[in-house]
Amino acid sequence: MNASDNHRYDSVVNTYLIEECGLHPPTSQQYGLVVHTHGDFFGSIAFPAVAELALRVNKLGKSSVTYEIGLFQKGVEEVKSVGELIHVFVDRESGRPAAKGMNDSLKEGLQKLLVHQSKL
Repeated sequence: MNASDNHRYDSVVNTYLIEECGLHPPTSQQYGLVVHTHGDFFGSIAFPAVAELALRVNKLGKSSVTYEIGLFQKGVEEVKSVGELIHVFVDRESGRPAAKGMNDSLKEGLQKLLVHQSKL
């Protein structure tokens, strides 16, 4: 994974949080700290190709969320890279996870992307 991919992953996650979960980073009572990132690289995208990203939630905890992001080249079916990003949502005043976990608007928005995986 390179810096450009990491920036794309962060951008798609934060865009979703702002547009679908009501997050306002400068003033929201809670904000997400990135505690882990990981990426697997399978191929590159070069200008003038257009990048497309797919976002899902693989795990949703009381105060944490594990995202998976796929990077594709528009019009090409094979994935170019896959990233994982973990946020822990903390209270703005204390910098610690809230006792009740993430707020309802965050949790409800993130549940829309939650993939229910088999335990096999």
